[in-house]
Amino acid sequence: MTATDPGVRAWLRRYATEHPDDVLTVGDELEGPEVAALVAELAARGRAEVVVCPHVKGLGGTTLVTNLFASRRRIARLLGTDPAGLHRAYQQAAARRTEPRLVATGPVLDTVAEGDDVDLTALPLLRHFDSDRGPYLTSGVITAEAPQGVPGRAGNLSYHRALVHSRTELATSLHSRGHLWQVLRMAEERGEVLPVAMVVGAHPLFQLAASARVAPDIDERTLAGGLLGAPLDVVRTPRHGIRVPAQAELVLEGVIDPARSAPEGPFGEFSGYSSDRSTNNVLTVHSVLRRRDAVLLDVVGGNSAEHLNLARIPRESEMAEQLMARFPEVTALHYPTSGTHFHAYVALRRARPGQARQILLALLGWDPYLKTVVAVDDDVDVTRDDEVLWALATHLQPHADVFMVDGLPGSPLDPSATPDGTTSRMGLDATRGPHFDAVRIRTDPARTARARALLDAR
Repeated sequence: MTATDPGVRAWLRRYATEHPDDVLTVGDELEGPEVAALVAELAARGRAEVVVCPHVKGLGGTTLVTNLFASRRRIARLLGTDPAGLHRAYQQAAARRTEPRLVATGPVLDTVAEGDDVDLTALPLLRHFDSDRGPYLTSGVITAEAPQGVPGRAGNLSYHRALVHSRTELATSLHSRGHLWQVLRMAEERGEVLPVAMVVGAHPLFQLAASARVAPDIDERTLAGGLLGAPLDVVRTPRHGIRVPAQAELVLEGVIDPARSAPEGPFGEFSGYSSDRSTNNVLTVHSVLRRRDAVLLDVVGGNSAEHLNLARIPRESEMAEQLMARFPEVTALHYPTSGTHFHAYVALRRARPGQARQILLALLGWDPYLKTVVAVDDDVDVTRDDEVLWALATHLQPHADVFMVDGLPGSPLDPSATPDGTTSRMGLDATRGPHFDAVRIRTDPARTARARALLDAR
């Protein structure tokens, strides 16, 4: 399928036609935590369909679409490839950055509420876990334009959870301390508020672009154009003129005041723990833009595959490109779901002594979220935890093959990090090494195929 469908609903209709077995529609009425439990149960059974729920309590009849990014195969299809080609396809498409195309109008402007007509308590929001503070928006992409007069800064997209604080205010966390946080600090120094717009429910490739880590002079909307293979159609919001996808389901336009705060959290984060670490920012909403019969594109939080994939696939792709360019021995890179964002596995061809350690150091240095990286030989499937654990069990000698570095900045959402966010990191060399003389057991692929056929027939 092509990636140039204009919005998430058009994409979903087409995808359901082409891959009906990969879309699960649940007609029963569900509560929010039951949706999250359903997604977790699918994962436990090795399934990852897009989940469509027309009847969710508290959503006022709004159809919920979730688990969209839980499948690497589905994300690869978005980019016209298969899982093996995902990193390369993502990087090649992202490199074709394309400026957005400003259009006069679009479906997101079907209904516009401003001023006293704004009532965030009427929004469709979902409580995902019983431990959450309340119902959250989890797929919201905060969009900001480049600050005027500041060289080297472009517009920015970034994900931030949001909780309704009042009829016109959202409590949110800029816990990533990324570019949006830096721009907010610039606004604070000038004694200004920061105009922003929160986009909820755009084309899946826009959603993927929003999680990319790029330099501050690169606008992720141009990255979305590269992934889409065509310019992203955008309209300007009515109050602050922020460029948002014309086909978005919902947009909340307003300002973040650096001087204001509101309690936010706990919330089920990617670590698998309920986190109340938050910057407690307040987004005051001036305008609500919404499509007629808008759907709610949701991301189940916690350590769900969807939540992790959104962030890790752009990171994996970037890291894989850097590693392979610098170290030709590297053949594969994978961030496992079991390690949330804190583990990575790297496969490499046999190299000179010390090369595996150098590759481990590079990856631990380039990605500030990583705490543990395991190097394995290229005949180990890095997408399978059991194979990596087998390599650790049979190849690694802890006294010689493990090293640690401490006192480095890490993720503020790592529950084991120090109060100031520092952490230690570890590299494990589970390659066989130059003097390893055991021979791996081998089974002819034809015999494996025969065994599968026998079992499939029963």
